[in-house]
Amino acid sequence: MNKKVAIQGYEGSFHQVAARHFFGKNVEVITCDTFRKVVQLGGDAKLSDGAVMAIENSIAGSILPNYNLLQKSKLQVIGEVYLSISQNLLTYPGVKLEDIKEVHSHPMAILQCLDYLEKYNWKLVESEDTALSAKIVHQNKSKHIAAIASKLAAQMFDLNIISPDIHTLKNNITRFLIVSPASAKSLVENANKASIYFQTDHSRGILAKVLAKIAQGHVNLSKLQSMPIPGSTFKYGFYADLEFDTKKQIEKVLEELKGLTNSIRIFGMYQKGKVVKG
Repeated sequence: MNKKVAIQGYEGSFHQVAARHFFGKNVEVITCDTFRKVVQLGGDAKLSDGAVMAIENSIAGSILPNYNLLQKSKLQVIGEVYLSISQNLLTYPGVKLEDIKEVHSHPMAILQCLDYLEKYNWKLVESEDTALSAKIVHQNKSKHIAAIASKLAAQMFDLNIISPDIHTLKNNITRFLIVSPASAKSLVENANKASIYFQTDHSRGILAKVLAKIAQGHVNLSKLQSMPIPGSTFKYGFYADLEFDTKKQIEKVLEELKGLTNSIRIFGMYQKGKVVKG
C-alpha cells in the first residue's frame, strides 16, 4: 500500500519531489495551503502516514516558523532529504523563447533566477506557488506565458523545459524533514542523527557546558538554532541536530544533558540525508 503524506504547496512542487525521493514515485500527497495544515494532517494517523516539511535552505537559512510548528506538534522526525533545487523555464508545447511575454512563479523562484530573466524584456508576475504557475500555463494552453518550476511540474503538466537550470546560484539546497505521527512510534534502523530541543536556566556559561558535554561524547553538533521561548522575556530554547556513530553513544550524551537542562525533547532519531537532485 502506497504511503500518503501531507505537503505544503501543489502537486509538482519541490515538496512532492522530496517526498518521492524518500518514499518512492508512488507516494500519494495531500496538498496543503499552509505548513500549519501540513502539521495537522501529518500528525493524524487516521488521515496520513506523515508529512514532508521544509526546515531550512542553504541560501535563505532556517524557516523559523516551522521550528515552532514542530515544537507544538505531535510529530516525530523519521528522516530528511537535502534537495538540490533546480529552477526551470517551462512553456506550453510549441512555444518559443521569442513568443514569451510574461513569466509567472513564486517570488522566491523569480528572485533566484533574476540574472537569467533580466536578459529578456519579460513581465515578471509573482504567484503563490511554482507548481501552480506551471499548472495554469497548462490549463490555459498559454502561448505567451512561461512558468518557473520543477522538472516534476513539467512532467505532470506536459510542459516543455525550454531553458533548464536557470537559477543563479547553483548550490541552492533545501532541507526537508520527513515526519510521522508520534503515535506511530516509528523506529528507524541504523539511525545516525537526532533532532532535539532543550531549554536551560540561562545561568552564565550553561550553554557552553551543554556544548562541551556533546563534544566530550564524540557526538557532532551539525546545527544549533536558538528560538525565543513563548511567553518569556527574551529567554531562549535551542534546537539542535546531533550526528553520532552508535545509539549507545547518543543515548549516553542525552542522559548527561538532562542534568544541564531544564527540559529536553527528542524529535526523532533517523538516518542522515544525502543531497539529491530536484
